Amino acid sequence: MTASIVSTLDRIIGASSPVVSVAPVALSAPDRPVPLEVRVSAPATGTDLPVVVFSHGNGWNLDGYAPLTAFWASRGFVVIQPTHLDSRRNGFGFDHPVFPTIWTERIVDLTRILDQLDTIEAAVPGLAGRVDRSRVAATGHSWGGQTAQTLLGARTFDEAGQVGQDMSDGRVTAGILFATTGLGGDDLHPFAQANFPFMRPSFQELTTPTLVVAGDHDQSKMSSRGPDWFTDAYTHSPGATDLLTFYGAEHALGGIVGYEVAETTDEDPERVAVIQRMSTAYLRTALHVDENSWPAGRAVFSAGSDPIGRADSK
Repeated sequence: MTASIVSTLDRIIGASSPVVSVAPVALSAPDRPVPLEVRVSAPATGTDLPVVVFSHGNGWNLDGYAPLTAFWASRGFVVIQPTHLDSRRNGFGFDHPVFPTIWTERIVDLTRILDQLDTIEAAVPGLAGRVDRSRVAATGHSWGGQTAQTLLGARTFDEAGQVGQDMSDGRVTAGILFATTGLGGDDLHPFAQANFPFMRPSFQELTTPTLVVAGDHDQSKMSSRGPDWFTDAYTHSPGATDLLTFYGAEHALGGIVGYEVAETTDEDPERVAVIQRMSTAYLRTALHVDENSWPAGRAVFSAGSDPIGRADSK
C-alpha cells in the first residue's frame, strides 16, 4: 500500500534532481554568544527557486533532518538550516544563563537568514540569481515548529496572560509544523512551565497558510495532554488549514530527524517516504509552483482501504 502511494506521489511532485549542499555558511550575528552557521541545500540547476527555512528540534544542528531537507532541495527548493543555540554542539544546558532567552534567539536566527540571503546565495557556487525571494516557507520540527510558527503569526502569552508581541515576518508566505506542541496552561508539567515560556502559544494570530503534521501516538513528557496536543495549531489557528495525522507515529514521525538515530522511537522509512512527498506537494502548492500538487497528493493519501493516516482540511 505505502509503495503504491509513494510511486503515485512521485508522479505528482516530479522527479528528483542533483543537489548542491554547502555547510557551514557563517552569517552575521554580532550579539550572539556563538557564531550563527547554516547549511544551504539547493538544486544544481533551475531558476526562480523558492526558499524553505527549517528550524531543528532541541539539541540538533544543521546536519540533521536530511530525510526532509535534502529531499525538498532535490525537488526544487533552496533549503536553509541554522544551528540554533540549544544545539548539543554549543553545550548550553537548561541551567546555563543563556538558556531562558534561547527561544527568542531561535526566532531571530530565522529572520537573520532572510536578512542575509545575499550572503547565502554567494556561498553556494552557481546559486546567485536563481532564488525567488518572494516565495518563502518557514518549517520546523518540535521546538523548531514553535520557532517557525512565530514567523507565521503565532504569539506567546506572557505571565500575566496577555498576548505578547507580534514577531511574524511578512516575507514568509507558507509554513509546515511537524510534531509541534500545542496550548500551554495547567496541562503543562512543572518542568515545562519553569523552563519553556514559549509553550504558552496563542494561535489565533497565525493566519499564514500552514500544514500541521502530527502522529497519533506522540505522547509528550511536557504535557498531560495526549497526542491531540500536537494538532492544536490546526484546531485553533485560522491559517493552519491542513492537517496530516499519521497512524502509529510518535514524535520523530518515523525518522524525519535522520535514519537510524537514537531519538527515533518509531523507525518507519516507509512513513518517512510519504511525509517527504506529502510535504513537498504542500510546498509546491503553497509557494505557487504547482497549484494542483497538494489537492492531488491529499486525494492519493486519503484513498485506499488501509490508510496510513488521515488528511483533514478546513
